[in-house]
Amino acid sequence: MLENLTGLMMSIKITDILDIGIVAYLLYRVFGFIQETRAQQLFRGILLIVGFSLVSELLNLSLLNWLLTRLITVGLLAVVVLFQPEIRRGLEQIGRRGVISSQFRDLGKEELYATVHKLVDAVDDFSSTRTGALMAIECETMLNDIIETGVVIDAEISVRLLGNLFYEGSPLHDGAVIIRGIRAYAASCVLPLTDRSNIGKNLGTRHRAGVGLSEVSDAFVIIVSEETGAISVARNGTLRRFLDLKTLEKMLLDIYIPSVENQNLFSRILKGGKKNG
Repeated sequence: MLENLTGLMMSIKITDILDIGIVAYLLYRVFGFIQETRAQQLFRGILLIVGFSLVSELLNLSLLNWLLTRLITVGLLAVVVLFQPEIRRGLEQIGRRGVISSQFRDLGKEELYATVHKLVDAVDDFSSTRTGALMAIECETMLNDIIETGVVIDAEISVRLLGNLFYEGSPLHDGAVIIRGIRAYAASCVLPLTDRSNIGKNLGTRHRAGVGLSEVSDAFVIIVSEETGAISVARNGTLRRFLDLKTLEKMLLDIYIPSVENQNLFSRILKGGKKNG
C-alpha cells in the first residue's frame, strides 16, 4: 500500500496541483457568492433534486430519473433568470481592477482626506436635523445610466452644497446624489429599487433604492433616515444600519484611500474646522 501511495505521489505533476488549486478557489468563490445572496435556499433545493436523481438512477427508476433530470434543467434556468442582478454583480467583481477607482488615484491624498471630512460632516448634519439623504459614491462601475435620470451639476463637494441639495424645499431634494471622485456629479437621480423582502418592513423607498443600486453596481451608498436620523450604508447588496460617524469615516477612507499611511494628515484636516467647505 505504501508503494502504491508513493507511486501516486510521484505521478502528481505541478500542473495537477495548479489545476486542483484553481478549481478549489472557484468552488470557494461560488459557494461564498451563494451564501451572500438569495440563491442559497434554491441551491439547496437543486442539490436535493440532484441527490434524488442519482438515487433513482442507481435503483433504475427510469420515469422518476427522467422527471428529476428535467427539473434540474429548469432549476438552473431559474437561477439565471431570478438571480440576474446577483450574477451580474459577481461577474462585475471578477472584472474589476480593484476597489478604488482610477479617478481617485490621480488625486492628492490631502484632497481625498478633505472629501471624506466633508462627507462625514454633511452626514452628521443630516442625522442631527433628521434630513433624509441618499448619496452614491461611484467606484469601478460607471453610473452613467443612473446619472441620465437626474440633473448633472458637477460641483465641488461641500457641506453647504449637499445641505442645499437635500433641503426639503429644494427642487433636487428627491432622489440621490451621485458622487464621482471628489465632486457631486449629479442630483435628483432615480435608483433601482430592490425587490428583496428581508431588508426590513419598516424601511422606505430611500433604503430600498440604496440597496437596489448596490445590487447592480459596486457603488457605496450612504442613506440617512428622515424619520430617525439613523445612518445606513449599502454595498454589494448588503445594508448596514445604525452606523456611527467614526465607522462611516473609516469606511469612506477605505474607499478613497485603501492603504492609509498617514492618519495624522486627516487629523490635521479635522482640526481645520468641522464646518469647513
